[in-house]
Amino acid sequence: MSDTKDIYLVASGDLRLAANQTCWQAQADMEANLGKVLDTMGYRVVRGHAFDESKGHGFIDSQRMGIEVFKKLDPTKPLIVAESVWQYSHHVLPGLTTHKGPILTLANWSGQWPGLVGMLNLNGSLTKAGVSYSTLWSRDFDDKFFLDKLGEWLETGRITHDISHVRAFDVSGISAELVEKGRDFARRFRQEKAIMGVFDEGCMGMFNAIIPDHLLHPTGVFKERLSQSTLFAAMREVADDEAERVLDWLLDQGMVFRWGEGDVEFTKDQTIAQCKMYIAALRLADEFGCDTIGIQYQQGLKDLVPASDLTEGLLNNTHRPPAYSSDGRELFPGKALPHFNEVDECAGLDSLITYKLWSELGMVGDNTLHDLRWGEHFSGNGIDDFIWVFLISGAAPPSHFAGGYTGASSERQPAMYFRLGGGSLKGVSRPGHIVWSRVYVMNDALYADLGVGEVVALPEEETQRRWQLTTPQWPIMHARLEGVSQNQMMAQHKANHIHVVYADSKEKAKEACQVKAAALQELGIHVSFCGI
Repeated sequence: MSDTKDIYLVASGDLRLAANQTCWQAQADMEANLGKVLDTMGYRVVRGHAFDESKGHGFIDSQRMGIEVFKKLDPTKPLIVAESVWQYSHHVLPGLTTHKGPILTLANWSGQWPGLVGMLNLNGSLTKAGVSYSTLWSRDFDDKFFLDKLGEWLETGRITHDISHVRAFDVSGISAELVEKGRDFARRFRQEKAIMGVFDEGCMGMFNAIIPDHLLHPTGVFKERLSQSTLFAAMREVADDEAERVLDWLLDQGMVFRWGEGDVEFTKDQTIAQCKMYIAALRLADEFGCDTIGIQYQQGLKDLVPASDLTEGLLNNTHRPPAYSSDGRELFPGKALPHFNEVDECAGLDSLITYKLWSELGMVGDNTLHDLRWGEHFSGNGIDDFIWVFLISGAAPPSHFAGGYTGASSERQPAMYFRLGGGSLKGVSRPGHIVWSRVYVMNDALYADLGVGEVVALPEEETQRRWQLTTPQWPIMHARLEGVSQNQMMAQHKANHIHVVYADSKEKAKEACQVKAAALQELGIHVSFCGI
């Protein structure tokens, strides 16, 4: 692999100082464990950047810092990007695009902080950028899978994972009726055209979440590039009593707001601001004719207003509080306005197609992305399988929860991410069959992976345990994926996000997945089935 036994290690972090400081100890512990393993294998870790005493952490915390760090590294040496936290991929992407030595992205298998999520985002970004890399994960860095794969990388500079669960979509294996149903939908979708409202692009350095226009336009979708300052200005035009009516509607539905609870203040005023954002977003979507929208929030709005997540979850729900234009028209009556969290345009395209297609198939198309956060094997309740924790900061629709709005609550978002507060839209996803998917960019083309799975009900104590090991303020989905193992999923998935939508039955899920595959293929997207 190299004449030297030295291996560079870099750690990309958050842009937000509080997050980097809070999560640093987990990163330090992970690096110490990894260093011991590499030492026993005869390799020495050379950290590419020092711990910063003044900041209280040792992360690369800006794109400029990342560029300067990589200037000092020998571009031919092997390099590990080690992640135990959420990270901004653009902090290290410029340096990685010109690094010639073998690259390994590595994360600790833990739900404590979103390290796995951060690594998957970086993987998706490297995939889009055409940068060669290998990827690996482990809980304690002592299991046979990890040690064997790490040894493979040290010896050859590459890791080969089992992705036998992935197969290219072939219409010959699908009924002609389902194929034509998907193709007919796609032709009409492209002909009718749609507008994707983007409230500032590139959230948190997610290069993988930006679809280039020349790839998006052939699907029939076009961007309306909007500014979050416009959304902020529109919020100021929403009257207090209009926001109060939205909140009263939610309270009448049985939703609970945990004001005054938690370590950091959560107030009704924060929720009222979120309700104003909900109305303002609908008004702007109406004004610009948007069929789907995405709000960045984490840059810009985070320093102006409470979190956008309650707004996002409500927009994704067909049954939602009525909202009106300034001249009294109800906006998008009886429909969701699909929202793609963190301006993930790949999810936005998927969300809009899914919502419209499911309606034609006679099913409720309320859908959302989740972070592919973590998971463990669970035995009990008739379950003996690996169960994923899908978790997002609040953008899941209440129709996904057990009990709907009565099973929904709002808790103060974690202060290290959301300085000005605001609540999440929290709940436990109801049991049922799902179609999961991910649209991504590779080789300057659009790709999509599709599969089916099942949301399961875990005992209350297990749900609470998993929440406490991750982020208890956020909505959770307990999912098992048909025909896809833990390691296969991690090896293939090209994003931090996974898209999910319910189907009426297992049979309907498989049929709808096939129709969706035919539709995506007709739109020019390279489609693969995963596990089915």
